[in-house]
Amino acid sequence: MGRTILVLNGPNLNLLGEREPEIYGHDTLADVEALCRAAAEPAGYAIDFRQTNAEHEMVDWIQAGRKGLAGIVINPAAFTYAAYPVLDAIKLADCPVMEVHISNICRREAEWRSHSIMTQVCTGIISGLGIHGYELAVRHVIWLRSRGH
Repeated sequence: MGRTILVLNGPNLNLLGEREPEIYGHDTLADVEALCRAAAEPAGYAIDFRQTNAEHEMVDWIQAGRKGLAGIVINPAAFTYAAYPVLDAIKLADCPVMEVHISNICRREAEWRSHSIMTQVCTGIISGLGIHGYELAVRHVIWLRSRGH
């Protein structure tokens, strides 16, 4: 079992803190990365933190890490709703995969935003807890690994 947790962020999350702060808050992606590292490093885990606006790049990263990772934490962002190649790549992962959303997708303004296609292949989902959801997802991966999952 690896000791690295891959944290993936989808489209437009590079603008976190600027984009729709009334929905996503004022924290930046750098803040999210620091939170993930602070949760992982004391337990002896490393964080590989990435963001992309390109679906094919997300697929490549998941495929490259599908074996040997402690886990994957993914905020698929807009990929949540229609990125079937990302969904298929997640199916290949041999580690826990936690889906994270900063906002509560079930309470969003458009009905289509409340249905994630990724959830069916993820170990769990954390939605609506702001960037704290990332920390919880990292901690859950560590917890699962400590129990041999």
